[in-house]
Amino acid sequence: MNFRDKKREKLEITLTPMIDVVFLLLIFFMVTTTFSRETAIKINLPEASGEERLEAPKVVNLTIDADGVYYVNNQQVINQKYSTLKKAILDITGNSRDLPFIISADAKTPHQAVIRVLDVASKIGFTKVTFAAQNIPNQ
Repeated sequence: MNFRDKKREKLEITLTPMIDVVFLLLIFFMVTTTFSRETAIKINLPEASGEERLEAPKVVNLTIDADGVYYVNNQQVINQKYSTLKKAILDITGNSRDLPFIISADAKTPHQAVIRVLDVASKIGFTKVTFAAQNIPNQ
């Protein structure tokens, strides 16, 4: 019996075929890629004469100062009651409920004043309610 290990040849991985394939792929992609659009259609758009009318988008901007006083689009609300605030917002917006509703509250505003505004806006039917904030750079 022969229990000797047979000598095996060392395995070598040659990179030459892989480099050839990658080089051919590179050439293929370079040849098939278009660098400019020569086939773009050029058209002349018609011109119209008339007045240019640009309307600013309507926004409900509700501001609350440090004392809890409400301002709807820079007009002070008479008192801080729920019904008065609701009437002031409805007078500004009419029947439109899809307007952006921006709440700008002072940092020292009582929490209840902001919650009251959110409650009124929710009861009226506003769905786009956002808060304004000041951007403070990193120190």
